[in-house]
Amino acid sequence: MVVFPTPVIHRFLGETNFIHICSVRTFTAHASLSAYDWGHFLTSRGGFCFEAIHATLGAMPKIRRIEETPLAERPREKLQRYGAAALSDFELLELLIGTGAGGVNVGQLARTVQRLLYRHGGNITLEQLSEVKGVSIATASRVLGGLELARRHLVRDLLPLRTQDEILGRLADIRTLSQEHFICLSLDGGQRLIARRTITIGLLDSVQAHPREVFADAIADRAASVVIAHNHPSGDATPSQRDITCTQQLAAAGQLLGIPLRDHLILTKTEDFSFAQHHLY
Repeated sequence: MVVFPTPVIHRFLGETNFIHICSVRTFTAHASLSAYDWGHFLTSRGGFCFEAIHATLGAMPKIRRIEETPLAERPREKLQRYGAAALSDFELLELLIGTGAGGVNVGQLARTVQRLLYRHGGNITLEQLSEVKGVSIATASRVLGGLELARRHLVRDLLPLRTQDEILGRLADIRTLSQEHFICLSLDGGQRLIARRTITIGLLDSVQAHPREVFADAIADRAASVVIAHNHPSGDATPSQRDITCTQQLAAAGQLLGIPLRDHLILTKTEDFSFAQHHLY
């Protein structure tokens, strides 16, 4: 029995403790990734010898051409039906690369680029990609652009939101909105962002949020705490009496549920107000 105390796997499967599996092949039955992809995924985080695991899985499967793949199993159709999370790294690369070139089909290109990514990770360069036969500068640029976009918007979610400024950075887009938007950030025990959701949208200067609407998703997220925020289109960040009452109700509900309210922030174009700093709940 192999034990993987890996937070990333924990979040993927939604388990509450360690993941116990007898083999990588067994584990793949619980996810949408190929055994080959999981082999790399697990070894990159658990320190296991990939060659040993690869030997148990057999050789890498023969790459089929896209036109030889049943329509429902093609990357684009799978994404439309199940969402991007259902695709393996290989299939995502097929989507990014698009078509084959130079006598090399898209599957072969995707597998070669996948090997380069496993070898170099986020440090892969345009030159390394463009050296692959069939990968043009345009294709290499598209792959690198996808990696950079993910780095900017996804990798940062692994960083804890410890300060008010770090939290405000995730809310900057609501400062200039003409209607009040009520936002909830679900945080894990390490104060990392699990999800950001718009709970309600009000009319001009009016917005209401019921504890049920705020905490329903936070409970599903298994959040350790939440931060709520809304904007004041008027430009005045001073809380109204209704804002104060709403915050106190949400804080009481959070305490009862074991998901404490870490702060309630009001934002305008130029100002912000913290309920926690002013001890208003």
